[in-house]
Amino acid sequence: MPTISEKGMAMPASPIRKLVPYAEAAKRRGIKVYHLNIGQPDIPTPEVALNAVRNITLKVLEYSHSAGNESYRRKLAAYYKSIGINIDHTEILVTTGGSEAILFAFMTCINPGDEVITPEPFYANYNGFATSAGIKIVPVTSVIEKDFALPPISEIEQKITSRTRGIIICNPNNPTGYLYSKEELLHLKEIVKKHDLFLSSDEAYTEFCYDGAPHFSAMNLEGIDNNIILLDSVSKRYSECGVRIGALITRNKEVLSAALKFGQARLSPPGLGQIVAEASIDTAAEYFKEVNDEYTSRRNYMVEELNKIPGVYCPKPKGAFYAIVRLPVDDSDRFAQWLLEDFNYDNQTVMVAPASGFYSTPGLGKNEVRIAYVLKKEDLKNAMKTLAEALRVYPGRI
Repeated sequence: MPTISEKGMAMPASPIRKLVPYAEAAKRRGIKVYHLNIGQPDIPTPEVALNAVRNITLKVLEYSHSAGNESYRRKLAAYYKSIGINIDHTEILVTTGGSEAILFAFMTCINPGDEVITPEPFYANYNGFATSAGIKIVPVTSVIEKDFALPPISEIEQKITSRTRGIIICNPNNPTGYLYSKEELLHLKEIVKKHDLFLSSDEAYTEFCYDGAPHFSAMNLEGIDNNIILLDSVSKRYSECGVRIGALITRNKEVLSAALKFGQARLSPPGLGQIVAEASIDTAAEYFKEVNDEYTSRRNYMVEELNKIPGVYCPKPKGAFYAIVRLPVDDSDRFAQWLLEDFNYDNQTVMVAPASGFYSTPGLGKNEVRIAYVLKKEDLKNAMKTLAEALRVYPGRI
């Protein structure tokens, strides 16, 4: 039998999705599973977006421009200007989800064998995109004791080698919920400018900043326009993960031109998705306020309940809707599987994402999980009760 490629062998499994078969088996046994493992919001998609689908009158669902529909790009540029990011529609490449934007950025800016630095824990799929592009992720570790703040500049600089081509951050951060400040971004600017690196900023959670904390976009770092790439998505902003529309945005014309060639190779981003995304920009401001209030309430409840459990520590996230939580367990991968295979409380259990998959440094995250507080409050209450009982009886508790 022929063997699969080395790249296929090296491609990592998603720590977010790899336990799905165990969850499905639990459901077949009649167990209620609370999904805290994946960032799939239960917030309704805006009606203006759903109506755009309901009212389609097109006779042909045709290809769009490889960069995306011009009407959408113009409207998207106006959206960014409304939040203080001054760009033109010609500086936008519409992508198939934020995932493709990240992959295009890697393939456009980093040579195979070269390196990109990122704070860990980091969005696990960066590993998969890096493998696809043939590049190496180099982690610089942030720690739960400091709520996953950006590591000192000196530690980041120590990671720079002759093969370093870029830095990628997620702000607000998935998986930690940390919101990088303007001051932290200015520190990154110093490194980027000094070493002439690309800075890719994944800002898919811009609307999810809490307690009045402002979001500062990397696009507003002055003097390094040609170094900055903004990566974005409509998935979480409008709770429409399934339309698969993202964007790669840069003022660097050479980067945009090269990325467009990758866009031409896949022909065009999803047509129906662009219709939905374009309509979504008309979403009323009240929608975002209600969503922010809801997530703030969920966060406050979850963090308080988790920190009541003996041996558990959960920092209070400043953004997104995730938290990395330290648990008194021997191995978070084993614990997460045990929850689905061997445990239930009142015929229910929880599904979490082991945090080891969000680190590159071996051994880190073994007593941590990522929890997404994307469930309504009543479900979160049941999930927290269930998790507390699970930790009480887990045979590998430490």
